[in-house]
Amino acid sequence: MLAEPFYWHPGMWKMLIVVMCVALLGCLQAQELQEHVSIILLGATGDLAKKYLWQGLFQLYLDEVGRGHSFSFHGAALTAPKQGQELMAKALESLSCPKDMAPSHCAEEKDQFLQLSRYRQLKTAEDYQALNKDIEAQLQHAGLREAGRIFYFSVPPFAYADIARNINSSCRPGPGAWLRVVLEKPFGHDHFSAQQLATELGSFFQEEEMYRVDHYLGKQAVAQILPFRDQNRKALDSLWNRHHVERVEIIMKETVDAEGRTSFYEEYGVIRDVLQNHLTEVLTLVAMELPLNVSSAEAVLRHKLQVFQALRGLQRGSAVVGQYQSYSEQVRRELQKPDSFHSLTPTFAAVLVHIDNLRWEGVPFILMSGKALDERVGYARILFKNQACCVQSEKHWAAAQSQCLPRQLIFHIGHGDLGSPAVLVSRNLFRPSLPSSWKEMEGPPGLRLFGSPLSDYYAYSPVQERDAHSVLLSHIFHGRKDSFITTENLLASWGFWTPLLESLAHKAPRLYPGGAENGRLLDFEFSSGRLFFSQQQPEQLVPGPGPAPMPSDFQVLRAKYRESPLVSAWSEELISKLANDIEATAVRAVRRFGQFHLALSGGSSPVALFQQLATAHYGFPWAHTHLWLVDERCVPLSDPESNFQGLQAHLLQHVRVPYYNIHPMPVHLQQRLCAEEDQGAQIYAREISALVANSSFDLVLLGMGADGHTASLFPQSPTGLDGEQLVVLTTSPSQPHRRMSLSLPLINRAKKVAVLVMGRMKREITALVSRVGYEPKKWPISGVLPHSGQLVWYMDYDAFLA
Repeated sequence: MLAEPFYWHPGMWKMLIVVMCVALLGCLQAQELQEHVSIILLGATGDLAKKYLWQGLFQLYLDEVGRGHSFSFHGAALTAPKQGQELMAKALESLSCPKDMAPSHCAEEKDQFLQLSRYRQLKTAEDYQALNKDIEAQLQHAGLREAGRIFYFSVPPFAYADIARNINSSCRPGPGAWLRVVLEKPFGHDHFSAQQLATELGSFFQEEEMYRVDHYLGKQAVAQILPFRDQNRKALDSLWNRHHVERVEIIMKETVDAEGRTSFYEEYGVIRDVLQNHLTEVLTLVAMELPLNVSSAEAVLRHKLQVFQALRGLQRGSAVVGQYQSYSEQVRRELQKPDSFHSLTPTFAAVLVHIDNLRWEGVPFILMSGKALDERVGYARILFKNQACCVQSEKHWAAAQSQCLPRQLIFHIGHGDLGSPAVLVSRNLFRPSLPSSWKEMEGPPGLRLFGSPLSDYYAYSPVQERDAHSVLLSHIFHGRKDSFITTENLLASWGFWTPLLESLAHKAPRLYPGGAENGRLLDFEFSSGRLFFSQQQPEQLVPGPGPAPMPSDFQVLRAKYRESPLVSAWSEELISKLANDIEATAVRAVRRFGQFHLALSGGSSPVALFQQLATAHYGFPWAHTHLWLVDERCVPLSDPESNFQGLQAHLLQHVRVPYYNIHPMPVHLQQRLCAEEDQGAQIYAREISALVANSSFDLVLLGMGADGHTASLFPQSPTGLDGEQLVVLTTSPSQPHRRMSLSLPLINRAKKVAVLVMGRMKREITALVSRVGYEPKKWPISGVLPHSGQLVWYMDYDAFLA
């Protein structure tokens, strides 16, 4: 008898599929549970490990141990095993659990974590080989599949190379498992050293394997900047730009000083320690174009790099620096320096940054940090323009409605009067949207922040506060690269900061007493790309008893130098005097001839003069002024090295000179630079002859180089020192070598020549030139003797004291 055929009911198919899926899921979970992560903490007994890293690793363990991973924690250092184990055990005593965890559960988890943590000495190549064998034996013994290994470098950067070499040769995980190497700052001292370190590390690790930590990116308020901008796109789209933002302040203030850390601080100072990394990272998060997907690490990092590419170069005038008064004494004591030693390392700095793109053009970004200040606080504050005019009196202004109240958005990083991370949005801006991990907060009654009571803000704080290192360790574990510094971004940052650091290397910082006693001594102002202290600091020519005289106590000194009039003063007064003289000359020329022809030198000395003319001389007859260049480097006019580019950045973009009155030197013709056959010098000479009566400028501004050169006329080079040529091509001993310059005969036709000499670096040449006669082939500046015009020397006291 044949068996009856078996028919599957549709519902049975569904049941079978469910059973198979459950079985498959179980298999996958079982397989997932076999995945093991080894975390090796190098420098396990150091301060950073004791304060933050062990607690962060314990939090990572609590977060992840029930999610399909097993762990082993290897604390490593150079210390011998017995002593190292004791030190590590002491560090692990302070581990704490989340507040909502029951004490019994906490004790159980801590005990389990301690069992998984062991100390080992990692000193030699053999030690690393032994570590690798132990990890492989543990995996084999427990039947675990290796997910990956994390090596956390909590060690000085000079140790990176040897450790990296040993990891690469002996401690890489097997196929299919990942390697993540975590690096702590400092990542170099300047662009060159950062490049060297990056190249060295790049020879051992792939870019995707390296996680450079800036712990500020783990701060909850900082980590919320991009999500906040994303979640509130609709409200911010029309506000987040130069038309509505007045300025951005990114601040980190500390009350502690550098005592006990002066060896580190002497090498790095506040700009390298805080501004180049922490504050710059916050700047990029505020200023970057928002990617369509803020969860895409690749997109975020690419947009951050675009910010670096748009940053305007920093100059010495972009910053003010200070140093608390007891710092040098601390350095002398801790580093055994002689009693005569005085440090130039800044412990306070404020820097004015501009971003030259369509969104942020003209908006000042102020970065500031310092030690021994009046409070400990960190924040990023976006202050919006207020163009409203309210008819009713202030008592009738409603916080959520009145546009006359301040409008600001603050990412409060921590400490200060609030005491916790927070996001604050003025109620007259918009009601923000934040994730569920943030809650509305209430502060103490009467609390005022940034000029407004707390009640004027929508204020939010995290539901649960987390340490920055805990946040970043979680991101490392999950392979989130957007919270870390790539090699490309690191080098871009150092490329931006290194020129400023070099220009400040020999600048004496302003001394301040520290704490509340600082008063207004460190207050600063900004104007036309320049930052300056609000109060002038007392200075002394010769130290002595009694109060130091103020610069204003010294009158502008009038004397003779090389038989010509000399004007000497402190640099600020000198620039002010020169600017006044130029304006007076311009007004007279325009009144008499209808126009004023001014030839300007390039270089760093005239920058302050340009800024003074741009910001403090509203009566200057710019509409009738022709601007010429005394000399130019043979580079494109858009190149930062170009003298015209400096003139454009510091003067032309701030004043209204008719474009047809601006005469750059034609160094770039036929897509070539200063080619003889293009006759650029002759073209400029013909333009001068056509427009300037008798080729006699009303005023020529010159400088004096440390070798006695002026314009681009150099010693031991006869070009341009005599003859009939008005404009010549010359060769400079420094790059870029090729130059175009007005000739000495043309300069000497001028009605007035002003020579500006500033800075201590010019003392030697100032003394030398005062003694030489007419020797232009050796000292081109000595050949400046206007035939029928006037020569006036303007020297600051730093140069004149020679």
